[in-house]
Amino acid sequence: MARTGTPPTALELFGIDGLLSDDELAIRQTVREYCDGKIRPHLADWFEAGSLPARELARELGSLGALGMHLEGYGCAGMSATAYGLACLELEAADSGIRSLVSVQGSLAMYAIWAYGSEEQKQEWLPRMASGEAIGCFGLTEPDHGSNPSGMRTYAKQDGDDWILNGTKMWITNGSIAQVAVVWAATDDGVRGFVVPTDTPGFSAPEIKKKLSLRASVTSELVLDSVRLPASAMLPEATSLRAPLGCLNEARFGIVFGALGAARECLETATAYAREREVFDKPLAGFQLTQEKLANMALELGKGMLLALHLARLKEQHALAPEQVSLGKLNNVREAIRIARECRTILGANGISLEYPVIRHANNLESVLTYEGTSEVHTLVIGQALTGLPAFR
Repeated sequence: MARTGTPPTALELFGIDGLLSDDELAIRQTVREYCDGKIRPHLADWFEAGSLPARELARELGSLGALGMHLEGYGCAGMSATAYGLACLELEAADSGIRSLVSVQGSLAMYAIWAYGSEEQKQEWLPRMASGEAIGCFGLTEPDHGSNPSGMRTYAKQDGDDWILNGTKMWITNGSIAQVAVVWAATDDGVRGFVVPTDTPGFSAPEIKKKLSLRASVTSELVLDSVRLPASAMLPEATSLRAPLGCLNEARFGIVFGALGAARECLETATAYAREREVFDKPLAGFQLTQEKLANMALELGKGMLLALHLARLKEQHALAPEQVSLGKLNNVREAIRIARECRTILGANGISLEYPVIRHANNLESVLTYEGTSEVHTLVIGQALTGLPAFR
C-alpha cells in the first residue's frame, strides 16, 4: 500500500486493487463513473418519491454492457465472474435497487433463458434483454411461499398442445415494466419454467407501493389468470425445482459483492463525516470510540471483500458450490447491514437524512437480508453442509 498524504480507505488498507487485473479495474471504474454521473445525483429524489426511470436506465445499462454481462453469446459481454461481481458492488454502492434491476435482468431472467431455454427462446429474447430493449422479471416467490418454493400454488395444466397457467407471484422486481416474465409453476411432472410475454391475455403485474425499502426499484405482484401459452413457451432444460434454485445462486453471487458496495459507501461517508464534524473542540474521528467503530467496520468490509473475491475465483474455475454462495451471502449481507447501522450512529441525527446515503442503504439492506434466501435459510444450508443433516423441517 502506497503511503500518501490522504489516509487509505478500508479496501485500500487491505490492498484489494492488487488482487485485480487491469481489465477488472477498468470495468469497475467504468461502472463507478456511470453511477457517479447518471445515478447518484438523483437517488435521494427517486428514493423519496418511490419511483425509478427503470426503462431508461435499462437501455443505458445495456449500452454499458452490464446486462447479462457474465453470459456468453447472444449480445452478452461474456465477462468474468469477478468483473460481474465488481460491477454489482459499484451498482449497489449507488443503491440496492439499481443492482437489483441489473441482477434480476441478467442473473435471473436472462440466465434462466440462457441456461434452460431453447435456441429459439434464446434468439428471441437474449439480444434484446442484453441491450435493455426488453426487460425481464423472474416469478418464483409467492404470497405464502417464499423460503419454501416447493410449496408453490401456481399451476400449469396442459390443454391439448397448450399450457394454461393460474396463480400469483409476489415481490417481483421489474414486474410491471417487463416485456417478458420467467414464471415457475407446478405441473403434474414437477416444477417447470415458462417464458411468458407480458402482453399475453390474463397476465397482469400491479406495482407494489408503500415500501420503506428498495424504494428506488420497481416491485410488483404477478397475476396469472388462465394465461394460455404454446408448448414452445416451456423452458425445455428446466425439469425440476433445481432450475430456479440454480438461477437464485447466480443472483446470490451478485449480492455477495453488491452488499459490500452499500457497506463501503456507508463507511466512506461516515469516515469523511467524522473527520469534518467537530465535537468537544476536535474532530469526531479523533475520539477513541469513533476510531474503534471505524476500525471494526473496515475489518469486516475487508474480510467480506476477500471472501467475495475468493468465491469469484472459484466460480471462474467452475468449482463454486451452492453452500459456498450461502457462506458469502450470509456473511456479507449480515456485516453490511451492521456497518450501515453503525455508520448511522456516527452521523447522529444527520444519519437519518437523505442528504447522506446511510439510512437509504440501511433500509435497502433490510430487504437484501431476506430476499433470495433469508439469513436463517442460508444458516441451515451451511449447517447441512457441515453435518450432512437437513434441518429445514
